[in-house]
Amino acid sequence: MTDFVFNAEVREEQGKGASRRLRREGKVPAIIYGGDKEPQTISLVHHEVIHELENEAVYSHILTLKIGKAEEKAILRDLQRHPSKPYVTHMDFQRVSANEAIRVLVPVHFVNEDTCVGVKMGGGVLNHLMTEVEVQCLPKDLPEFIEVDVAELNVGDTLHLSDLKLAKGIDIVELLHGEEHDNAVVACHKGHGGAVAAEPEEGAEGEAAEEGGEA
Repeated sequence: MTDFVFNAEVREEQGKGASRRLRREGKVPAIIYGGDKEPQTISLVHHEVIHELENEAVYSHILTLKIGKAEEKAILRDLQRHPSKPYVTHMDFQRVSANEAIRVLVPVHFVNEDTCVGVKMGGGVLNHLMTEVEVQCLPKDLPEFIEVDVAELNVGDTLHLSDLKLAKGIDIVELLHGEEHDNAVVACHKGHGGAVAAEPEEGAEGEAAEEGGEA
């Protein structure tokens, strides 16, 4: 698995003015909280953050935060971006403990779409109903993504949360609330192609025009 490391500094000054100054210096104000420690305000280097965020796995990974000489294990809990500029304006990290379960949104990767039976043989269309799934597990068991194989899906078939194959120790949060939360993840529907109008036979238009003229 990819190892994501963020270098951070302790941030003493707080408030909107201090955060604006940090951003002008090319830094991202952030906070880390959770566990048995007090919340701590920190800052990160913006261009380093952008580089790490290019990998979607960063959102569902246990990250290493190097704060001075100390290291913290955490997950990225929230990310704020500028509404019109490619800037990250704030980040929230949550500490994790090896012995405490965490809940994280994990991306869904659909595989074998090009060989899906319903699409190739039945003229169907795949409809992705989820792009991520919230799971609960110990940090060591956190998957980078959840793979969904659609090769055998026929027209009219649907895969639900309960159909997903997960390693031992990983629970889907929605299913913990009961069977009525077994939501659909992907479905294969019949295509909506309309019938193509038949081309008029050669001479038909002329005959119709002549008949119209006689009338």
